[in-house]
Amino acid sequence: MTTVPVSELKAGLKLQSDVFTEMGSLLLPKGRILLPRDLEILEAFLIQQVEVGTDDLTKSSSEPTAGRSGTDESQEASLEGRDGSEQFQVEYDKMVMLVKSAFQSVLVSNLSIYELRGQLESLLSHIQRYNVMTYTPPAMIEVDYIFHNAVLTSLTSYSIAQWIGLPQKDWMQVAFAGLLHDIGNAKMDPSILYKPSQLTREEQEEIRLHTSLGYQMLRNVKAINEGVRLAALQHHEKVDGTGYPLRLKGEQIHIYAKIVGVADVFHAMTLEKTYRPAQSPYLVLEQIKSESFGKLDPSVVQVFIQKLTQFNNGTKVRLSDNRTGEIIFADRDHPTRPLIQVDGEIINLMLQRELYIECIVT
Repeated sequence: MTTVPVSELKAGLKLQSDVFTEMGSLLLPKGRILLPRDLEILEAFLIQQVEVGTDDLTKSSSEPTAGRSGTDESQEASLEGRDGSEQFQVEYDKMVMLVKSAFQSVLVSNLSIYELRGQLESLLSHIQRYNVMTYTPPAMIEVDYIFHNAVLTSLTSYSIAQWIGLPQKDWMQVAFAGLLHDIGNAKMDPSILYKPSQLTREEQEEIRLHTSLGYQMLRNVKAINEGVRLAALQHHEKVDGTGYPLRLKGEQIHIYAKIVGVADVFHAMTLEKTYRPAQSPYLVLEQIKSESFGKLDPSVVQVFIQKLTQFNNGTKVRLSDNRTGEIIFADRDHPTRPLIQVDGEIINLMLQRELYIECIVT
């Protein structure tokens, strides 16, 4: 083991101990083989020296696996991924159309809950193709916003239910909660629901009725539990008691409603609307994090942000100044403001607060 100044390090050396930032966050783990990018990270964080080993590195074989070339495997994986993504999109489009039909027909007939469940199960069978941060509905018509929001909130709520450790029996019900949370909007005046400008106080009060109306519309629906109905009623409640319609606090709010509340806010802000453009998912996560202090459930928010930002090293992103770069390090305490490498320059978004990640480049 040798202690070496960072200025003298070379790529290929192996770390013999963890490297931490000044604030105590893990920067690089013990055992990591240093890459050229890692040397830049160490310098950016003003690390003075590290402990490394000087043994020769074991070279991994570049031979392709027997029977198939590396190119064949790559092409096969690419084809499989494309086919899977296309099937997800097919099921997603079917789900949106079915939700739209349900919203339009529920005023004159019973909710087609079993048809909705069948299509929801088909869509969820492809959930592994859904990325909360990067998926955007192609060619979304703005007047169909509420239907896309319903489906996306359903998918994201289903994921959150798993991430926070709810029992498996709750997962489908939470997905239903996301899908039907805004069903009360079916009774709203379209001229208010789709108004392209800011609502008046009276119009805001009318729109708020969709929570109570939604609960009433779901009261006698079979195949859903009370949590689904309460999510429709409570998804605009806040843990500090400032929400509506009942000004509930903390544990008075059902866990389904807390989950749907987080998912709904995320998609409401990242989807295009008639009166404002879609916002950066990273910027939205920052706003959701600030909302968790008294508004959204902090435990749900913490897991949500952690899961959406934990696999980002190497991700290509576009910044708010239109430059494109690659995430090279994300601090666990500030995951939405990572280090970005742009044309050989390292940008620390923690220090350059005027910049933020606009979108992920896929």
